[in-house]
Amino acid sequence: MRLGTVISVAGPLVIAKGMNTAKIYDMVTVSDQHLIGEIIEMRGDRASIQVYEETSMLGPGEPVYGEGEPLSVELGPGLLESMFDGIQRPLNIIMEKSGDFINRGVSVKALNREIKWNFVPCLKAGDKVLTGDVIGTVEENSIVQHKIMIPKGIKGTIKSISQGEYTIEDTVAVVEQEDGTQVDVTMLQKWPVRRGRPYYKKKTPEKPLVTGQRVIDTFFPVAKGGTACVPGPFGSGKTVVQHQIAKWADVDIVVYVGCGERGNEMTDVLNEFPELIDPKTGQSLMKRTVLIANTSNMPVAAREASIYTGIAIAEYYRDMGYSVALMADSSSRWAEALREMSGRLEEMPGEEGYPAYLGSRLAEFYERSGEVICLGQEKRIGTLTVMAAVSPPGGDLSEPVTQATLRIVKVFWGLDSSLAYARHFPAINWLTSYSLYSSNLMKWMDENVDQDYSGLQGEALALLQEESRLNDIVRLVGYDSLSQEDQLKLEIAKSLREDFLQQNAFVEEDSYTPLKKQFYMLQTILKFHAQAKQALEDGIYLKDLLHLPVREKLGRIKEIPEDSLEKFGELQEVMEQEINSLIQERGNRR
Repeated sequence: MRLGTVISVAGPLVIAKGMNTAKIYDMVTVSDQHLIGEIIEMRGDRASIQVYEETSMLGPGEPVYGEGEPLSVELGPGLLESMFDGIQRPLNIIMEKSGDFINRGVSVKALNREIKWNFVPCLKAGDKVLTGDVIGTVEENSIVQHKIMIPKGIKGTIKSISQGEYTIEDTVAVVEQEDGTQVDVTMLQKWPVRRGRPYYKKKTPEKPLVTGQRVIDTFFPVAKGGTACVPGPFGSGKTVVQHQIAKWADVDIVVYVGCGERGNEMTDVLNEFPELIDPKTGQSLMKRTVLIANTSNMPVAAREASIYTGIAIAEYYRDMGYSVALMADSSSRWAEALREMSGRLEEMPGEEGYPAYLGSRLAEFYERSGEVICLGQEKRIGTLTVMAAVSPPGGDLSEPVTQATLRIVKVFWGLDSSLAYARHFPAINWLTSYSLYSSNLMKWMDENVDQDYSGLQGEALALLQEESRLNDIVRLVGYDSLSQEDQLKLEIAKSLREDFLQQNAFVEEDSYTPLKKQFYMLQTILKFHAQAKQALEDGIYLKDLLHLPVREKLGRIKEIPEDSLEKFGELQEVMEQEINSLIQERGNRR
């Protein structure tokens, strides 16, 4: 249906008049090329349209057609293992139709209408259903059961439901509502991307999201259903951290949004993920991944929509009762798109030209994370953890996007370019990072891993902070001016940095570390510190302690396989024997 006429074009912003029947956030198509756009502002009968495609050669007089609905995502079987652009157009199908570059006006359905899925009902005719109830399952791939749920607003009794091969548009069940009307239920749902999906209740996150990255899990953990940000300058390893978490995190589904970053980074994901084996299932990691790609050479305006597209898909899988992780790389590029559109709308700018509502938009995005009791009679628990990279220019953490993000998220993994240049990965600075979930999650660690976990974590962090203070003294008056006990602290802190915090993603035993092994590694290093400190008090020289044969074994504890954790106990026994031998030998000399 034709709504109005274009009167001006300024980059991705199109102004149209005669739009009396339109609503804000409605989807429209502009010109007879049907360029996809979204109404972002209404003033009388004039609408400002954010166009998600190239607008060159577009001029006044072009028609504007209404879609009659807001920007929405298609939800149903077929999402996993797919790669979409920022407005959920499948890039593999577009490549088949138009080649390596997206032609203007290309319109492709997000989900395949021809594939038939084997629907297996879990309810029967006569059962009462509410919004969110699971009525059946589809094997989306070999590792994920896709749960077909009753859409929002439907409540009643199942009149008919049957097993069989169906497309996503076929009716799989008929529900008779309380007013007597009958509703056909299909496997396809649509949901407006800017509106969070409803749930019964949000809970306080209590379980850690295990990533296998020691600096994260032990020192700065994030909860399942929590929020985290990874700020850092160019080249400090933001993408490396996100890739590692996407590969190894203890989640059922990963949604990875490449928002304005370079295309080769998404290419790395596409090349690596199909080859990586999921340790939980033995299948390709891609089988539980959805990719949203709106890279730096794609339309800037669509960056703003891409993170909403990603989080709407993530919420859908959360509502099935799955644990979902959303990676956004990076929210700074999203904010730049927001700034460009705000400037073209001639809105009053805030700090550094960003719109005054930057903070509230970021908050709306992060607030869609959480551990929730999903809608439906069985009260499923689903979690959505949101982790976003932030790319402050020059690594300046005082810039508006970083500061607005830090006011919202509860975990800050501050990346340090000096660590990255020293090839220390993950390059997370242990002196500036923090986790507001730490106190609650350490209780979980004490109960589920070992009762001494939180105590060891606090001791290790204190040593690393003490190292920073001692290094200031060393720079002023030299290493030899320190006492033997302080010199020992520097040696143990060095061991913590090199043998515990530093990980090599290309070494199988080091790329991922389970919590139990993390505990034993930390315990072994700190036990050496305690025993060496006692030996110093008994008159042993530090140089003798540092030349013990067990020191070389301590430097290789990360190589101990996770199925041979008893070797940590053996190593600790050897360590104790060697130190006791030194003490005994000194006593004999006396």
